Amino acid sequence: MANTMQFDLVSPERKLASLEVTEVEIPGAEGDFTAMADHAAVLTTLRPGVLKVTSDSGVTEYIVTGGFVEISPTAASVLAEQALPKGDVTRETIEALIKDAEFAAENLEGAELDLASKRVADTKVLLDLL
Repeated sequence: MANTMQFDLVSPERKLASLEVTEVEIPGAEGDFTAMADHAAVLTTLRPGVLKVTSDSGVTEYIVTGGFVEISPTAASVLAEQALPKGDVTRETIEALIKDAEFAAENLEGAELDLASKRVADTKVLLDLL
């Protein structure tokens, strides 16, 4: 496939994907963006959201809760805190992720509380994506 890049998605539990893709739509902490072959090198963090991967076999979606993404002109590597194929995610799964995010926000103050509160809000948005 012309104009492709290597895509790898791993979480602490397992490797979820390793394939040639034409584009990756990424829920970046500073905003969503799409990476394609010959993309400038970028290292950024992920926010809770949907990661969409387009390959010759179609579009595959994953729910991610955070982590890091490294983009180069030839590859996109995602190291997710948690990642699940979107088709495997239920309302109960998202509600558990929200509870985890709320628990992590307890007893925080200042900038740490702001970041944790944003994570809770971003995670709640995932309910609308089901």
